[in-house]
Amino acid sequence: MPGRALYDGLEMPSRYGWMADTDPQAFQVLVELRRGMTFDQRFQQLLEMAEMVLRGYEDRVRREYPQASEREIFLRAAALRLGNDTVRRVYGWSPEDGTEA
Repeated sequence: MPGRALYDGLEMPSRYGWMADTDPQAFQVLVELRRGMTFDQRFQQLLEMAEMVLRGYEDRVRREYPQASEREIFLRAAALRLGNDTVRRVYGWSPEDGTEA
């Protein structure tokens, strides 16, 4: 329907099944909260979520390599996000053996 706002019909997003178990009324509250946010608030929320994801990579590396230095944690987390080849090319570090390339 032309001119219809996103989520007006409370149709739950189905891509990847996200929020499939969310009550439609709760989803409506979420939509209304987002609609009431300014661009700056939504952007700040995006940055916070991105930071949370990055911390998750670092936390994983800390669990798997408890003796790793902060630099190694950074590099191994980067390898998880970007791939070993990119980290080797950009940082000159090999994730396979933890040495300079």
